[in-house]
Amino acid sequence: MMSNKNLTMLTDFYEFTMANGYFEKGMGNRRAYFDMFFRRVPDGGGYAVMAGVEQLVDYFKNLHFTEEDIEYLRGRGCFSEAFLDYLKDFKFECDVWAIPEGTPIFPGEPIVTVAGPMVQAQFVETMILLTINHQTLIATKASRITRAAQGRTVLEFGSRRAQGYDGAVYGARAAYIGGCQGTACVIADRDFRIPAGGTMAHSWVQMFDSEYEAFKAYAEIYPDNCVFLVDTYNVLKSGVPNAIRVANEVLAPMGIRPKGIRLDSGDIAYLSIKAREMLDEAGYSDMQIMASNSLDEYLVRDLLSQGAQIDSFGIGERLITSKSEPVFGGVYKLVAVEDEKGEIIPKIKVSENVEKITTPHFKQAYRFFDKLTGKALGDVLTLRDEVINEEQPYMLFHPIHTWKKKIVTDYVVKPLQVQLFDKGECVYECPPVEEVRQYCHDQIETLWEQTRRFENPQTYYVDYSTKLWRVKNALLEAVQ
Repeated sequence: MMSNKNLTMLTDFYEFTMANGYFEKGMGNRRAYFDMFFRRVPDGGGYAVMAGVEQLVDYFKNLHFTEEDIEYLRGRGCFSEAFLDYLKDFKFECDVWAIPEGTPIFPGEPIVTVAGPMVQAQFVETMILLTINHQTLIATKASRITRAAQGRTVLEFGSRRAQGYDGAVYGARAAYIGGCQGTACVIADRDFRIPAGGTMAHSWVQMFDSEYEAFKAYAEIYPDNCVFLVDTYNVLKSGVPNAIRVANEVLAPMGIRPKGIRLDSGDIAYLSIKAREMLDEAGYSDMQIMASNSLDEYLVRDLLSQGAQIDSFGIGERLITSKSEPVFGGVYKLVAVEDEKGEIIPKIKVSENVEKITTPHFKQAYRFFDKLTGKALGDVLTLRDEVINEEQPYMLFHPIHTWKKKIVTDYVVKPLQVQLFDKGECVYECPPVEEVRQYCHDQIETLWEQTRRFENPQTYYVDYSTKLWRVKNALLEAVQ
């Protein structure tokens, strides 16, 4: 996995051309500040879920260039020997901050900030985006699906449909953070202790002379983990009756109760209702019914609204690829540089598309929580050295529609970013993924239900402090 790989060369070629250019022009060591942020939540949702920080930490720890890397770059014939010598002795020296994994995040706020020598801060762009974009996308989708399941178990079943090896493994990790209770992916269990499980495929049933013999054989080998796949031939005429027969003839004499059945095709709502009736009538009201088959949050919600008798879901391709919207549009932009005296000079990118105008300066993001309810009231971006006094009322105002104002009192405010690296040295200990998952659940509960709904969620505001607003508007006016 990533912790055992040197992925330094997994970058865009222009990172090298720019780095060499900065180096040649004597700008390579000038301190620069970059933010990663995103502009919109996938699927029209109200929030996203931060994920991928642990893998980002691994990447920074392993940054180095091998002799083969240097020879490859030399062979391209466009880089100076002085620059190649610099890469040969490369040592990561940047400061890095990020919002912890599992935190609900919103458009416009800095989710990763890198400050350091321009050569280095620019170079890490691709891997930051690749790492955070992918896992955040899947964690966000998993959160939507698990909320649709209304407390029922959701398992990630997507490895075979993932976009490559790492997509399967890190997708399983992200799905677990977002709320899934387990995975079918064995390597995710081995490496991240994400509970892996599974029983049988249709091929197991087909290998035997009859469905009954297939179920019987499985029950004899795995009596404590019997979940029968009942749709190979006919769910109601064959699959469920054979599952009941094996439960009576094989498991009952052992004093063991079967765990359940799985439906993987057909009219799952109808079949689950009928199967539930048959299982209850046979005395197996404790047998659970699992559903799989290209499900997503909307199909899960529709099944439950139709009265489907489903206790758990296995979600594959539409989760592991976030099929409905498979790109998380995080970007990485320069927001400030330091001059010769160490003074921070804010930088801005301007566009005719208002959403593409960046927010300048070295910033911090704060989240306000209501003292009484514990609910999140909104986020505010400030200059990095600003301090918010919880004893004083604070005015939140919309950064564009400034007449939209709200005075908050009786609040608790928390900075969102934590420091990962200090001058290239890791100062952050990544929590176990189980803790991240629980933290994610708890933090999502701080959001109002109106923000969590699927259709037309209420906008969660990310506002600016007065100082930051003035900096941005002064730069915009100067450009005009």
